[in-house]
Amino acid sequence: MALLGRIYRSDFHVDFVGRRRVWYAISGVIIAICAVSMIFRGFTLGIEFSGGAVFQLPSHGGTVQQVEETLSSVGIDPADGVVQQLETSKQFRVQTPTLSDAQTDKLTDALAKRFSVANPDRDIAVSTVGSSWGSTITKKAVQGLVVFLVLVMIYLSVRFEWKMAVAAMAALIHDLVVTMGVYSLVGFEVTPSTVIAVLTILGFSLYDTVVVFDRVRENTAGMATSHRRTYAEATNDALNETLVRSLNTSLIALIPVASLLFVGAGLLGAGTLKDLALAQFVGIASGTYSSLFFATPLLVDLKRGESAVQALDARVARERGKRARAAASASAGPGAPVGSSAPGETASGEVAALAAGAAARPDDPDDPVGRPGGPGAREPVPAGAGLGGPGRRPPTAGAARRAGGRKPGRRGRPSGKKRR
Repeated sequence: MALLGRIYRSDFHVDFVGRRRVWYAISGVIIAICAVSMIFRGFTLGIEFSGGAVFQLPSHGGTVQQVEETLSSVGIDPADGVVQQLETSKQFRVQTPTLSDAQTDKLTDALAKRFSVANPDRDIAVSTVGSSWGSTITKKAVQGLVVFLVLVMIYLSVRFEWKMAVAAMAALIHDLVVTMGVYSLVGFEVTPSTVIAVLTILGFSLYDTVVVFDRVRENTAGMATSHRRTYAEATNDALNETLVRSLNTSLIALIPVASLLFVGAGLLGAGTLKDLALAQFVGIASGTYSSLFFATPLLVDLKRGESAVQALDARVARERGKRARAAASASAGPGAPVGSSAPGETASGEVAALAAGAAARPDDPDDPVGRPGGPGAREPVPAGAGLGGPGRRPPTAGAARRAGGRKPGRRGRPSGKKRR
């Protein structure tokens, strides 16, 4: 709670860009696990995609094991079907592969006899779905996804730049792989509700990324004349400035989705909600992570090779070098060569601290990329201060006496002689 309070008070600064290799490694491990699960474990496809028949009947005190025994008695492998007992209605829901009309009638009669269903035509609901319907839905979803990605790529390229569009698309693919991988790992059925939820989280993920990128553009505007912050530092500041907003948006979106997933599906047994809620929950959480820890650090790596960014980094390095030398000269004392310590002294931690302070975030109000410094910011001492160059302080009277060796006499009279 203390850490969360510091974040909301803007007292906590996270080095998102500097530790980007750590975030890349974490994302790589998660994506690898999800990819392996999708390849070897696969997905549990709902009847809408795999095709088959669904039987729903009253339980009358029966068990799931009895339903599986009934399936075996009519020649249907229970491993090829799904048997569920609904929590609210206490009915059995039996999903089987595609059956012929004769097999459907045979199974209906066996279930009615085993569970004492007096009127099978009325009390046992049978519905069949062909696999072609699911393939049509899948094809339409893929087409919609491709059109969506192309339009978003064009918009981001026009609104910002193509490298930001590439980073946003990479984060979007990251979120899709993670969401689909979690579905594969937990074994939830993939239904049309899942497809709808996946398409929904794409918009949320892009929204969070666009908010961060807009702040990055503001912080890096005018970097052609800046010499205070590097592009990576300005980008990292933009992430910290939008951190609270991203967390608030994600928490507000996750709370109702978590209620659907854990309360509606988990406690109340509303199975139709879990397919929608799981995809949204994982997608929103992954979208928040990718916007902060993946998309923006990737943008810094993509921009690193630009001549403008390299020139900015060089100017910042030169300016900080000047400030560090000025701070070291001021701390060494008068008469000491620039860049060396005073006689009889070695370079101390105080000199290093002053040099680091000079290289820290500056306080030039005219810099479009830099930001104003706090109170007490000290001005750099001129390089010639104390060394006889420009900016040297005038000698005191005591120094003049020591330099001349004698006190000047009155005007017009030689010192030490009395005029007669």
